Amino acid sequence: MFFWLSCLAAGLSLCLLVWVITRPAVSHAGAPAASDHGMFRLLWPWIVAFSNVCRPFITWSIRHRLHNRLQVAGLDRQWLPEHIVAMQLMLLCIVGCFSGWMMTMSSEVAIAKAVLAGLVLGAIAAAWPPYWLRSLRRSRQTRMLRELPFLLDMTTLCVEAGLNLQGALQQAAQHGPPGPLRMELRRTLMDIRAGMPRPQALEELARRTDLASIRSLVLTLAQADQLGMSLGPLLRAQSEQRRSERFLRAEKLALQAPVKMLFPMVFCIFPCTFLIIGFPIAIKLLASL
Repeated sequence: MFFWLSCLAAGLSLCLLVWVITRPAVSHAGAPAASDHGMFRLLWPWIVAFSNVCRPFITWSIRHRLHNRLQVAGLDRQWLPEHIVAMQLMLLCIVGCFSGWMMTMSSEVAIAKAVLAGLVLGAIAAAWPPYWLRSLRRSRQTRMLRELPFLLDMTTLCVEAGLNLQGALQQAAQHGPPGPLRMELRRTLMDIRAGMPRPQALEELARRTDLASIRSLVLTLAQADQLGMSLGPLLRAQSEQRRSERFLRAEKLALQAPVKMLFPMVFCIFPCTFLIIGFPIAIKLLASL
């Protein structure tokens, strides 16, 4: 019975694999399935199938938290919160069942121990999607912080040349360096053209990026609109402050480099050096004895 079930599962997996290869996988927004990696392309139909099962069991608090994480990671147009939960459930089932089956087949292990080991390994595998989201968030925010001073310089030049704030942001989004911040700025301008008030659209930009620098910029622009202040000096001050913060971050990373190099030097480089230096000495001592 187990043999026929395995054959049936293998046949269904092969049919699904052929279907995935011959047909592009799309998300709910019609965009590619969140990544250019082939792993997500192959797993996307299974993720969608599991998401239909997980959707009724996800609370609103978990859904809201996952939606915020997807927004900061730049995947909110491609992934839904239930897709992340479905990927966790799928990894739990696949890794848990496979590891438990391998332990029972490779050695004489009790069924209870194999099930426990499968659950532990499956739980470890299920913790990978949140870690993946956090890594995407960190890398995306780092790129945004790198692009922000240049976009602020372009906005400042356009404002000082006579354009209003929306026109200056439009020029920065059109001619700025390509990256996630430029995409978010274009999305903000689309929201403004769709009828959303500019302060609300800028607040949504700050919420999607989840950066203190952009929140400070949005707060400064809102106060300037309320008080009727000139935007040129404020934007120039923001640009200089962001550039100084970027220099301080680079200096901090440079100071952290020796500490990070300590572990590979102690455990990888020093033993090889001592071995090369001490081997001839040991040979001479053994020959003399």
